[in-house]
This record gives sequence, C-alpha cells and structure tokens, in this order.
Amino acid sequence: MLAPIVLSVAYSFTNANQFAPETHFTGLDNYTRLLGDEEFLTALKVTTILTLIVVIVPNVCGLAVALLLDRDGWLYKALRSVFFVPVVLSAVVVSVVWQAMLTDDGLVNTVLRSLGVDTPPGWLSDPDIALYSVGFIISWQMLGFCAVVYLAGLQGVPQELHEAAAIDGAGPWLRFRKVTWPMLAPALTINTVMLLITGFKAYDHIQVLTNGGPGTGTTATLAFSVVQTGFTANRTGEASAMALIMLVIVAVVSSVVLRFLQRREVDF
Repeated sequence: MLAPIVLSVAYSFTNANQFAPETHFTGLDNYTRLLGDEEFLTALKVTTILTLIVVIVPNVCGLAVALLLDRDGWLYKALRSVFFVPVVLSAVVVSVVWQAMLTDDGLVNTVLRSLGVDTPPGWLSDPDIALYSVGFIISWQMLGFCAVVYLAGLQGVPQELHEAAAIDGAGPWLRFRKVTWPMLAPALTINTVMLLITGFKAYDHIQVLTNGGPGTGTTATLAFSVVQTGFTANRTGEASAMALIMLVIVAVVSSVVLRFLQRREVDF
C-alpha cells in the first residue's frame, strides 16, 4: 500500500510520460500548473457538488427508511434485505441498468410521456442535469448501506429512555429530537465519512454513464480526471500530482468532519 504512494509522490515532481524518452525532475511545476488549470478547477468543483449530493441524499433517505423499517415482522426483515441489495452490486452493473432506464426511450421517460410530459429531460445527455443524475444513482446505491447503519443505531437506543421521555409528556417528534437523534450520532459519523470517500473517489459510475460528459468535463470528477490524465493522455507526472492533491483534500476534509461529528456522540 505504501509503495504506490511513495512512487506517486516521486512521479509528481517529474515530467514522467509513457512516451517521453527521459524523465526529468521538475520540482513543483506540476502542482503550480494544476492549481491554475481550468480543467482541474472544474473537476474540483464537479467533485464538490457530487460529494455534497452523495453525502446528503443517502443520509436523509437512509434515516427515513431506517425509521420505517424499525419494526418487528418478516415483511420488514425482507424489506431490509431488498434495500441492501444495491450495495452489494458492482458500480458497473448499477450504472448499466440505470443508463438503460434513463435513455430517451428508457423506462423513466416512457413513464413520463404516458403521464403527459411531451419532452422528458435528457437525464444523462443534458449538461445541466447530468451531474445530478449521476449523484442520484450513486445515492440510490448507497441508500441501503446508510439505512442499515441507522437501523443498527436505532435498535441500540435503550427503550427506557423513550419510556422516561413519554412519561414526562414528550411526543413522538420531541422524543426523536431529544432521545433518538443524539443516540444516532455514531451512525451519522460512520455514514458521513463513508459517503465523503465515496463521493471523492467516484469513477466507475461516471465512466459508464457519461464518460465525463456531456460536453467538456460536466461530470468529470477528480478521480476521473486522474485516470484520463494518467492513462489516456499518458501524463504520469501530472496525474500523480493530481492524485496527491486529491488525497490531501480527502484526508483533511474527512478528518475535520470526523472530529466535528465525534463531538456530538454521547456515551450511555
């Protein structure tokens, strides 16, 4: 694990190129070039938007699903398994299925036309909404993971606390806000950090669904740009610098978020 990182650090200070006859030390040239490169800054913006979608949507929807499924009975147990199925599927399989559903003649637009929508959106072909479509698909796949984590948290809340709050006159909403939600802080921490990493490393879905388009870089994340720069353009040094910048961003953001969320956790 350490060797590729060390090699990437070394390459990032060179003009390494698969087709260049010689590799020379270039210092911080790759880094300074990237920080002023419009494509890199666009990829950073795209990654930020996508990560926000992937963090917020599965967290909110996963909590809602967990609250609905926090009941006894075989039906609810079966539904828990159903919601978790997308999590164990590969990103490629999920992307291929959704790509077929979101084409102009796919299931989604066919249903919309039957409901009277004359011109359904181009979910993956419209530059204005393609990124949000990708974010929705990744969120859909991660929803089951978040729901299971929240469900485990819900089942770990002592029933005595709910009973004491009810005796004091607290209604369902107040019990959730004052009892359940604080106890779910560890689950929120786990989900948020996992979703942050998922958003930042998003590549497979984008490669299959949009290939970085439509247009120029409208859905090209940092991870996608690293692969394109390193293996398509063969600029190994620049790709290594880009990957290390991404690594630093992920490490810093994850550490800050982790520290902030852990302050909310309570012991019982």
